[in-house]
Amino acid sequence: MDRKDHWAWPLFSGNLLSLAQLKLHFQQEFAVYVRDFPLFLGRLYAQNPPDEIRRELAANLYEEETGGLSVGRSHPALFLEMMRGLGFAASDFERVRLLTASRSYRGWLDTVTTRRPWLEGLAVMTIFVEGSIKERRELAAESAGHPRKSQEEIEAAIRKHPLVRFRRVDPKAMDLVRAHQRVERGHRLAAWRMVLQAAATPAQQRAVVAAVEKSLVLWQCYRDGVAKACGIRRTS
Repeated sequence: MDRKDHWAWPLFSGNLLSLAQLKLHFQQEFAVYVRDFPLFLGRLYAQNPPDEIRRELAANLYEEETGGLSVGRSHPALFLEMMRGLGFAASDFERVRLLTASRSYRGWLDTVTTRRPWLEGLAVMTIFVEGSIKERRELAAESAGHPRKSQEEIEAAIRKHPLVRFRRVDPKAMDLVRAHQRVERGHRLAAWRMVLQAAATPAQQRAVVAAVEKSLVLWQCYRDGVAKACGIRRTS
């Protein structure tokens, strides 16, 4: 997770790209994993892992599909609401043509949640896909037992969000960020706990590491492909 970083991310989270470039980026994000993230979790749940893991998956799936633990709408729907705040129509995300590397990454997410042992899919979806390069910091905060963020803290984080700061998106359209902020405390720790407890044997541990390593390689290629399609070249 320390390597889940991409050279072009500062551009996508800054104010230098055009709306057309951002649109392509967000279309790929939506079609590759945002739209179907609840489906990925449902596939893992259907493989009947142990009770504790099923409960964690059920809670995660419930939130992703309904927003029932946060703001009352599914996370894919909240993503589209954020896109409307950016000036894009929901129809812009209905029939997205995936780039070549996007198809490869998405194909891997389908494979690891349908044709690989559930433990590998669990690690890929709950640790790699949901996690970020900030993983150590998030885990440290959760381990310290910090309480849930206050509404004031959440709204402050939204005001600092690149889409609000640089693109003038109305904070009212940022409920996806509110949902993430409300449920994130304890969420990352739970993901790691599930995987570490379930990966009991050296063979399982090697399989988990290999699955996440493959995810990283394909994700980097996916992000390279999006940057190339946007006309962005690496300068260093």
